[in-house]
Amino acid sequence: MTSQDLSKNIVLAKKAAFKSGEFLLNEKDQINKRLNHDSKDVKLKADIESENLIKSVISSESEYPILAEESGKSSEDLGEIFWVIDPLDGTANYSRDIPICCVSIGLVKEMKPLLGVIYDFSNNQMYSGDISSNSANMNDVPINVSQKSHKKESILITGLPYKTDYSYSSLDNMIQDMQQWQKIRMIGSAAMAACYIASGKAERYQENGIFLWDIIAGAAIVESAGGSAEIINQKDNFQVDVIFSNSKVK
Repeated sequence: MTSQDLSKNIVLAKKAAFKSGEFLLNEKDQINKRLNHDSKDVKLKADIESENLIKSVISSESEYPILAEESGKSSEDLGEIFWVIDPLDGTANYSRDIPICCVSIGLVKEMKPLLGVIYDFSNNQMYSGDISSNSANMNDVPINVSQKSHKKESILITGLPYKTDYSYSSLDNMIQDMQQWQKIRMIGSAAMAACYIASGKAERYQENGIFLWDIIAGAAIVESAGGSAEIINQKDNFQVDVIFSNSKVK
C-alpha cells in the first residue's frame, strides 16, 4: 500500500469517525437504550446504529473487508488487509454520561496496524496515527509519548474487562504491580487509554482479555507517537492481551 493510499484511507476513517461521533452526540436521547440484560457487558442501540453508519461510509469508498465489534466479519476470509471498527468504545461511560468514550477505526495488514483514527466526540478531539510516516496527531497537531522512565513517577492505565479472571491469585498479581506506580487509572475505554499514552498523559496501558477492535487503532497511534504497542495471546474470537507504553518506563 502506497503512502498516497494510506493518506486516502486516513481521510476516509476520519470522515466515518466524525459522522458517527456527531450521530452519537446528536441522537443520544433516542439511541441510549440498552439491548441486553447482562450485568457486566453493556450493549446499546447506539452501538448498532453507530456501527451501521461507519460501515456504510467505509464501504462506499473502500473495498477492504471489515471486522466490526457488533456484526463480526463482513466476509469469512478477511484477507491480508482489512478494517477493524469499534463503533462506541466506552459504552457504559456513554450510557451514564461519563465523557470518556470514542469511535475507533483501524486498518491492519497481516494483523499488524497500518493506521488508526480515534474520535473523542465528547471533546471534539480527533486522534490519528500512520505507521508508515511515524506521525501521530490530535486535531492535526503532532503528539508524542512522554519521556518519563520510572514507574514511581508514572501513570498506569488498566481495566477489568468483561470475563476478567477475578481469582485471588490473578487479582493479587495485579495489585502487586499497581503498587509500583505513582498513580493508577481505570477509565473504561481502551481506545482512549491509547490516546492518553500517545499524547503523554500517561506512560503505560495494560489489560488482558480485551478485544482487537478495542485496541488496534490505538496501537497504530501509540506507535506513530514514538511508543510501543505489544499485542499478544490472540484467540480465535479476537481477544488479546496488550501493553502500550512510551517505551521508556521500566
